[in-house]
Amino acid sequence: MNTTGSEGLRSALIVGTGLMGTSVALALRAVGVEVQLRDRDPAAADLASALGAGAVRTSDSPSVDLAVIAVPPASVATTVAGLQREGAAAVYTDLASTKAIAQREIEVIGDPTSYVGGHPLAGRERSGPGAARIDLFAGRPWVLTPSAASSGHALDTVRRMVELCEATVVVMDPDTHDRAVALVSHAPQVLASLVAARLLGADAEAVGLSGQGLRDVTRIAASDPALWTEILAANAGAVAEVLSAVAADLDRVVDALRSAAAAPDPAAMDPVTAALRAGNAGRAALPGKHGGAPARFTAVPVLVPDKPGELARLLTDVGTDGINLEDMRIEHSPGQPVGLVELAVRPALAEELVAALRARGWAVHW
Repeated sequence: MNTTGSEGLRSALIVGTGLMGTSVALALRAVGVEVQLRDRDPAAADLASALGAGAVRTSDSPSVDLAVIAVPPASVATTVAGLQREGAAAVYTDLASTKAIAQREIEVIGDPTSYVGGHPLAGRERSGPGAARIDLFAGRPWVLTPSAASSGHALDTVRRMVELCEATVVVMDPDTHDRAVALVSHAPQVLASLVAARLLGADAEAVGLSGQGLRDVTRIAASDPALWTEILAANAGAVAEVLSAVAADLDRVVDALRSAAAAPDPAAMDPVTAALRAGNAGRAALPGKHGGAPARFTAVPVLVPDKPGELARLLTDVGTDGINLEDMRIEHSPGQPVGLVELAVRPALAEELVAALRARGWAVHW
C-alpha cells in the first residue's frame, strides 16, 4: 500500500460499509486517515469496524474532510444532500456505478459545489464488509465526474482519496461515463447472467462437462441480483442500446446457423465467421497490463497436485527463480487428482520458466 501519508486528507466518513465502502475505509486507514463509519445496518458497521476499517460514527463525531457515499445509485443524491445539511463533511463523493442521474438530482436538492461523483472500476462477486480488501482498487481505473459547479478544492480532495487507494484517476463527464460502463460492465453482466441461466434445468451430465471457458463467461453471474437491478435501472437507456446491438448480431448468427442446419452450405456460415472474427478484434482491443497496449504472452501449462499448499509452492518456486508472471489461469475438473495451471509470461521468458520448473520437479506440458 501507499505509505507516503495522507496530506490534504486527514479524515473521512464512509457511508455504507459493504464491500466497496469497507475496502475504501481499509485503504485509507492504512495510510493514516482517520475514518468514521456509518451504515443503516448497525451490524455491518460494527463488523467493518472490527475488521479495522475505522470507528462507528456517533452523534458527537466531528465533521470530516471527505464523505464517501457507498450506497445504491438510487440513494446517492438523497444521502449526499442529507449529509450536507448535517455539515458532516467539507467534500462529498460516491462510489455508484452510474453518475448522470445522481448529478442532476444533487444540483436540485443539494450543493453541487462540494460534490464530485466517482466510480471505481473494481469489485468482487462477494458482498458485505467481510469481502472487503485493502488492495481492491490498486492499479484500477477510478472515474471522477466533476460538474461545472464542483469546486477545485472538492476535486483535489477526491483525487487525493483515489491516489491513497492506489487507483488511477480518469476524469469524464457523467453521461459519457454512463455510456461507457453500459458497454464494458452493465451489458456484460446481463449477458453473463443470461448464459448462466441456460444451465437451469439442464441435464446434469451435460453441465458436468463444463470447462474453464464457461466458468469465465459466467463468473460475474454470481453477483447480487438486487444490487444489479438497481444499477441497471439507473442506466437503463444506455444498457438497452448495447443489448439491442448484441441482439441484432445474435439474430444474424441464429439465422445463419438455422440455414446451415437446413441445407449444408459453407457460405451459410459466413455471418458466423464474421461474428467470430469481430470477437477476435474486439478482444484484442482490450487494454493490456497497467492500461497499456495489449501484449502477447506465452502460456506455460503446469500440472499441480490437488493437495494443500501445492499452488502456493508453485508460485513460490516461480518467484524464487525471479520470473515475473503476467497472469494465471487455473482449470480443475471435478474428480481429477491434479489441476492445470497456465502461467502467462512474456515469450522471451517461457523457455527459462519451463527449465526452472522442470528442474524443481514440476510436470510442465510444453
